[in-house]
Amino acid sequence: MREHLTLSPERTVGSTPEHALAHHLARLSGVTLLVLGDVMLDRYVLGDVKRISSEAPIPVLHAQSRRHVLGGAGNVAQNAVSLGARAILLGIRGADGPGDELAATIAASPDIDDRMVVQPGRVTTVKTRFMSGGHQLLRLDEEVTTPIPPDIETAVLAHFVAALPQCGVVVLSDYAKGVLTDRVLAEAIAAARAAGVPVVVDPKRARFGAYALADVLTPNALEVTRATGIEVGADEGAAIAGEAARAQADAGAVLVKRSEKGLTLVRRGAAPVHIPTRAQEVADVSGAGDTLVTAFALALAAGAPMVEAAALGNVAAGIVVGKHGTAAVSHAELYDALHRTELLAIDDKVCELDAALQQVAAWRRAGLKVGFTNGCFDLIHPGHVRLLARARAACDRLVVGLNTDASVRRLKGPDRPVQSETARATVMASMVSADLVILFEEDTPLGLIEAIRPDVLFKGADYRIDQVVGGEFVISTGGRVALIPLEEGHSTTNTIRRINAGS
Repeated sequence: MREHLTLSPERTVGSTPEHALAHHLARLSGVTLLVLGDVMLDRYVLGDVKRISSEAPIPVLHAQSRRHVLGGAGNVAQNAVSLGARAILLGIRGADGPGDELAATIAASPDIDDRMVVQPGRVTTVKTRFMSGGHQLLRLDEEVTTPIPPDIETAVLAHFVAALPQCGVVVLSDYAKGVLTDRVLAEAIAAARAAGVPVVVDPKRARFGAYALADVLTPNALEVTRATGIEVGADEGAAIAGEAARAQADAGAVLVKRSEKGLTLVRRGAAPVHIPTRAQEVADVSGAGDTLVTAFALALAAGAPMVEAAALGNVAAGIVVGKHGTAAVSHAELYDALHRTELLAIDDKVCELDAALQQVAAWRRAGLKVGFTNGCFDLIHPGHVRLLARARAACDRLVVGLNTDASVRRLKGPDRPVQSETARATVMASMVSADLVILFEEDTPLGLIEAIRPDVLFKGADYRIDQVVGGEFVISTGGRVALIPLEEGHSTTNTIRRINAGS
């Protein structure tokens, strides 16, 4: 046991609210994922059990239906296309009936590019599950786990190198069925690194040295304990074991999948991050790890910070464990899951300065770029919406400073604001573009800006940079000021004037 490793993990649960993840989904459609690994055919025999066999004390399954889906590395590819991306699937199949069935299943999904290599004489991996009432009675595995021979290794690596220029991320899906040999792993990781393509590995080896120099490893708790000899229990143990695993593989990061305890992300040179589980109701954990890894890898390729990519994968896994059998999560399901929690998070987004500074500090520790803008935002109109959306697109987190009622009255006159500061803050917090809302009493937000020290300060293009309050300070601290074009024809003052004219 390696007891000498000591870390001081920082618990940052809740630092990535789910409403802030939704904007990554639109970018997934532009990603192509290359998955290399052990591809399987998952078969299901579904029926009822009404009696015990007279031949032996076993249930008799009356079969009513059958279905089959892609399993193993194939499930990663299927999840990718379900989330709106494209996938290139590379693995081994036999020249047999199940191999033909597997090829037909891949062909049925036009967004999966089939790069499978046929190995004559090898058995195609098939897992058959016998199910009754959503419960597995028995699983039959038909497989060969011997390492693929050198000529097949060469063919697999040639396909891999040819596919690299088309993809934005690589997933190496290891189910210990013989495809990911030492040579295949070493040469695939080296080729991807040379091409600048990130590599995410779902490992199965007893030790992680074979995955050397991968960007991220995604083992479960049992796999981490087996590889490091360190028990994964509470958050601190998970962080220590994760760091030991990361060092063992000299990887950039390790994302430890801890089942009902959520995830622990350990990165080189950064504090550990713990993300609680999102599963609401568990029906079947089959393939949940594939779903998590897929969503995580796609989000990384789409530009999401690693903490947010992990949180997105966590939400996706929470959806899929509510389904029976090997299943994929659709883009619509993930979108709905993220936005169902958005309204619940509204009150948490409106906070005082001290709480806001703690949140901003957590974002910075996660490597996120923080933006700031401000205004009265009395009656939200399309111009406001577009300004906020453009600002949020240019940073990772957007803090909105909101004038209090007293401040608005001093700036706009005794008849303003139309809506109270509570109403304005609630409306602002309901917008996906706003990650934090802070009320300020002063005439200008200079004090807020100096406290928050934003990386980007946003203002409408009706100002010059030298006229933007706090602009000089932000530039002096290494940040920048961004002027956003305004939408013509939208003004709260003009809207109020038209209302009054019609009364």
